[in-house]
Amino acid sequence: MLQPVILCGGKGTRLWPLSRTLYPKQFIEVSEGRILFADVLERCQGMTEAAAPIIVCNDEHRFLVAEQLRKHGIEGRLVLEPCGRNTAPAAAVSALMDVDKDPVLLVTPADHYIVDPAAFAQAVETGYERARQGRFVCFGVEPDHPHTGYGYIHRGETASQDVFAVGRFVEKPVLSVAEQFVSSGEYFWNSGIFLFRASRFLEELEKYAPEILEQCREAVDGSYRDLDFIRLAEDAFTRCPSDSIDYAVMENISDIEVVPLETGWCDLGSWKSLHDMHSQDEAGNSLLGDVMVEDSRNCYVRSSGRLVVALGLDDVTVVETPDAVFVAPHEKLDNMKKVIDRLQQAGRSETEAHKTVYRPWGSFESITVDERFQVKRIVVKPGEVLSLQKHFHRAEHWVVVKGTARIINGDEEFVLSEDQSTYIPLGNVHRLENPGKIPLELIEVQTGSYLGEDDIVRLEDKYKR
Repeated sequence: MLQPVILCGGKGTRLWPLSRTLYPKQFIEVSEGRILFADVLERCQGMTEAAAPIIVCNDEHRFLVAEQLRKHGIEGRLVLEPCGRNTAPAAAVSALMDVDKDPVLLVTPADHYIVDPAAFAQAVETGYERARQGRFVCFGVEPDHPHTGYGYIHRGETASQDVFAVGRFVEKPVLSVAEQFVSSGEYFWNSGIFLFRASRFLEELEKYAPEILEQCREAVDGSYRDLDFIRLAEDAFTRCPSDSIDYAVMENISDIEVVPLETGWCDLGSWKSLHDMHSQDEAGNSLLGDVMVEDSRNCYVRSSGRLVVALGLDDVTVVETPDAVFVAPHEKLDNMKKVIDRLQQAGRSETEAHKTVYRPWGSFESITVDERFQVKRIVVKPGEVLSLQKHFHRAEHWVVVKGTARIINGDEEFVLSEDQSTYIPLGNVHRLENPGKIPLELIEVQTGSYLGEDDIVRLEDKYKR
């Protein structure tokens, strides 16, 4: 049995301002209608003998994952990490969940762009036969330029048709070394995708990273169901060392092979990589959204809403969102981490979430905020209900603009339709529900001395938040 394991814990800060802590790059539209996490779900569905995927993600993103599974009609097991501990613990937890069946695990990140899914499936099928026999398999991408942001795999002797022994793994090199690797023709980019039997991986962890195995075993033994999620034992997993699959196992073993991945591949780690993957005009510009360029070449210009006009730019990235605009020459994009660090040190909320925030019941969008009031647009999906709650510091006014709302407001329960409204005094227990078959939309006006999202006391919540 082939068991896909999708690692969905990354944050993708290098694609800020589109990617945020609460809405990372695997969930954003990298092009119109295309979401990376949805792509990997579809790739896994197309595999021969593939079981329902295991998705390992953090608690903050659990409902984003669940929504994508629902949209695509895919059953999966969602394993929630209490904290990020890199890829080796995530793979160990997945191996331990089905150790009795000893499946072949296909461990893949959630945020890779693959042009040809059929070619990817063929490469996995080639590697699957080797992994079934107890070997470790990784996937290498033929480099087309000396990239310093990827690790490399040195190709050894031919092991079988389309399979090579791994000579060694090399960490991200400096440019001069990367140039030597590419010109030699003996190196692949390391895709970070692996195939191995669960039992073999656990055996090697026992040898080379026993503490990871011990804590992951304890975390799985203490795991429990929460709605549609599997929560790992928090104390045990928090004690687990943080390490990658490469460091913990792959660089220590000899029976590892590499299958060439001839699919068109990219991990979309920067805005320049998105520029390269998109279609371009005759001047080399990639344009998305309401954008106009004049006398500009080799630019990536993206608008989420407002008109963006670029004049006389060369090799520049421009990204507009409702609450931030990012502009940088392509040659400076490697310094993105410094920008994010400064924004976080300044306490800027723009690194955490978009103005539109997604919840399991729907979403809310902040329209305007001032010292003592805030206006939001709230959308509730059909049949969904918010928590029964109250606030200590704010009152709320609700105006229904579309659909039907069933409302609890203090001791009253009633239904509002379009153009009707209600006032919820400070401290009143209240709840909002959409009993209809179309999305409920309403405008909420908050007034009070403190308007933060943490001023919520939940008395009942179907999502157990």
